[in-house]
Amino acid sequence: MFQKSIKKGWLYHPIFPSDWQSCSLYSMATWANGIAFKNIDFSKTGRPVIKIAEIKNGISHQTKYTEQMFDQSVKVQYNDLLFTWSGQPETSIDAYQWRGPEGWLNQHVYKVTTINNVNNVFFYYLLKYLKPHFIKIAKNKQTTGLGHVTKQDLSNMVVACPSLNEQLSIVHVLGTLDDKIELNRCMNKTLEEMAKALFKSWFVDFDLVRAKNEGGEAGLPRDIANLFPDRLVDSEMGKIPEGWQVGQVDDYYIVTMGQSPPGYTYNDIGEGTPFFQGSSDFGFRFPKQRKYCTAPNRMANPDDILVSVRAPVGDINVAYERCCIGRGIASLRHKLGFKSYGYYCAKDLERKMREFEQTGTVFGSINRNQLLKLPMLIPSLDTMTFYEQLIKQFDESIRLRTFQNNNLILLRDMIMPKLISGKIRINDVGNQNYFTSPNVDPITI
Repeated sequence: MFQKSIKKGWLYHPIFPSDWQSCSLYSMATWANGIAFKNIDFSKTGRPVIKIAEIKNGISHQTKYTEQMFDQSVKVQYNDLLFTWSGQPETSIDAYQWRGPEGWLNQHVYKVTTINNVNNVFFYYLLKYLKPHFIKIAKNKQTTGLGHVTKQDLSNMVVACPSLNEQLSIVHVLGTLDDKIELNRCMNKTLEEMAKALFKSWFVDFDLVRAKNEGGEAGLPRDIANLFPDRLVDSEMGKIPEGWQVGQVDDYYIVTMGQSPPGYTYNDIGEGTPFFQGSSDFGFRFPKQRKYCTAPNRMANPDDILVSVRAPVGDINVAYERCCIGRGIASLRHKLGFKSYGYYCAKDLERKMREFEQTGTVFGSINRNQLLKLPMLIPSLDTMTFYEQLIKQFDESIRLRTFQNNNLILLRDMIMPKLISGKIRINDVGNQNYFTSPNVDPITI
């Protein structure tokens, strides 16, 4: 049923069912490499330049923009398939579906468009399945810390493809899981944006204070309006609500600076304690568990705020379980136990932390003393308490969806290799789909 493995050059000859159509991986798609942009190409506005950093972590304050126009082959749109072919093999070489705004593709990334009877989403899963092969190929060529997968490598790799109907059945199963994961992510992002908007209105723009000062209460119930004063007064931070104070991070946060354990080792297979070294380990809201430390040292507790203190300075996230933090991370814990208010207050400090981006001799950094002395506004206890009680419902919803996504990702990553390799087959029987395996009865899905 399965093709025989070719021992010589096995990296280029993965095993697939013998009834699938064999072909060169390169021949199944067009591969448009990105542009080597120059500084003169960049501007303050326009479309984003999509580098590996944007593909992995999304648009950020470090993203560059351009107003120039380029060939449509390197214009990236939502859901386009991208393949990062150069960089640190274990962390850079991978396949992605772009989920951001339209932009222009940077070098070291292919925009991949399938041809003939190959479904683009199926091809995405095929590339994900082949990732261990790509990493090994790139590591074999690694010289100065970077590895790469060339077009010749893609041409040499012989794969096999099922019929279009079977491709679509595989896409339906895996795509349903990914659609749910993306929906959860979008819901979480929406809730976070709502919480951030409310924080900005109450604690940055002082909308309710200004409304009361002008004789109104912005349509809020009286018990909420009564939490806020009716005028602004001068302070070293400018105009602030009467009765509120100006303090610094040290007044309301317990700060722990990360430190990588001497002689530590880490892995990505779940052995040891979750370990975060820098902002590249962060996912959306809750960090991705990609590294594990076998000799933990400095620790952060669940719901502690994690702050990137080395370039890029100021990226902020939340620990969802006890974890080890390396020297690129600091943890903040609100002294009053406010988790939601503490998180959004720290998010508001991001812009102050960004000022340290260029202070390092090699890269930006903020030290413990600088972090502790960052100025911050201290509202009334009743106001902070009310915001905490209101927004913690959002945070619980975010947390539940995050954990659900972790389970969905685990399930997808378990069945994807078996479907793409043909070890589990999906047969379309009438209007029902079935998983089949040589030793397993069909399972209705």
